Amino acid sequence: MLSGTALDAKKMLRPIRREALELLRKLVQTDSVNIPPNGSETPAQLVLKNFFRAQDIKAELYSLDVLGTSNHGCIRTDRNYKGRKNLAVRFGGSGRGRSLLLNGHIDTVPPGNGKWSDSPWSGKLRQGRIYGLGSFDMKGGVVAEAIVMAALHRAGVKLGGDLIFESVVDEEWGGGGGTLAGRLKGDMADAAVISEGTQLQILRASRGGFVVDLEVEAGDAAAYFSSGAVVSPAIPLGRLLQWIGSWTERRQHLKTSGAYASVEDPAPVQVLAIEANRLDPNVPLSVPTKAAVRVYFQFLPEEDVGAVLASVRQSLDNFQAADPFFQSHPIRWVPLYDPPLLGHELAESHPWTQCMASCLQTVRNQPPVISAAPYPCDAFLLQKEFGIPTLLFGPSGAGAHNPDEYVDVPSVMITAEVLLTAALQWCGA
Repeated sequence: MLSGTALDAKKMLRPIRREALELLRKLVQTDSVNIPPNGSETPAQLVLKNFFRAQDIKAELYSLDVLGTSNHGCIRTDRNYKGRKNLAVRFGGSGRGRSLLLNGHIDTVPPGNGKWSDSPWSGKLRQGRIYGLGSFDMKGGVVAEAIVMAALHRAGVKLGGDLIFESVVDEEWGGGGGTLAGRLKGDMADAAVISEGTQLQILRASRGGFVVDLEVEAGDAAAYFSSGAVVSPAIPLGRLLQWIGSWTERRQHLKTSGAYASVEDPAPVQVLAIEANRLDPNVPLSVPTKAAVRVYFQFLPEEDVGAVLASVRQSLDNFQAADPFFQSHPIRWVPLYDPPLLGHELAESHPWTQCMASCLQTVRNQPPVISAAPYPCDAFLLQKEFGIPTLLFGPSGAGAHNPDEYVDVPSVMITAEVLLTAALQWCGA
């Protein structure tokens, strides 16, 4: 049996289900790919703005110019924010309640080279799932948050504290520019939720992350088809992979008493890509003169990320000094983004965690799962940089960053029910 607040939320959302599905399909069908330094998010933000306009809700579409005038240490100076805009909706409260921020990113990764069953922007509905690029990461969550605002407005409910919804740009590729801009602009709150796809679990922690390309050049293309020895970086790259493997094993045995204590691989080290010559008929048969490997380091919330990376760099220097090939052909350390992303963790006993857990249990009528995210995100910006207690909670789905990504439509509505119930309780109706 639903409590009064949860029952109110369910009733308030029921009339907007059809519009929610239509909005989700339109957003998935709208290209909002982010490929640094540029991003094409604004058309999707306009879809959102039109949705709010149809609900008679004023939505603010604003530029990220504040990033150009701030000296905040997390700003990516290599990004181009021209023409890219955040969207925000603010419902002012009566002043007698706590404020809440609903945060989501509208940008997606590119579709990649894998084979999709349909267009990455198809937005097809099959067996209760919407398929397409960004459906799970994280347009489903953005829609859940947006319809919370629409349902409250339709019902004429005045909250005690402010409720802010924001759809931000530049989250992928370690960006964070959109979330940073929102805080630097002045939109603050007593708590926040990011509706990444969490399989309807409450994630109270997220990892830090850092991606680096290790590159080496060797040999002379003119030496191929000659009588001399042909030098190639491809075979020595195997030894570099063994060095990476040693770090993978080392990080698997980290001990933590925090949210990742029961996670089998708490701070993964993963190889994301290896490149020499491509297996492509357009590439002539030739020994490569350049080879590279892309490595992804993740970190626990409590770790000193700078110290960990310093240790990695020293280890790489030692490896290089002991290898005759790499002594002659030094390895270049080329970060994909810098500074690295940090982790975050909110106590299970924190009032915001307890509020969300209670609301989730009430809506689903089963004990909530409270866990930790298997990825980095913008949560550390909200909590560590601006002191906003932050949780992750969002719909179910699969295939993020891969072909045939999908989000489960009923879970989008459940996400909205939980968030609306939490907003009514946290902010005070």
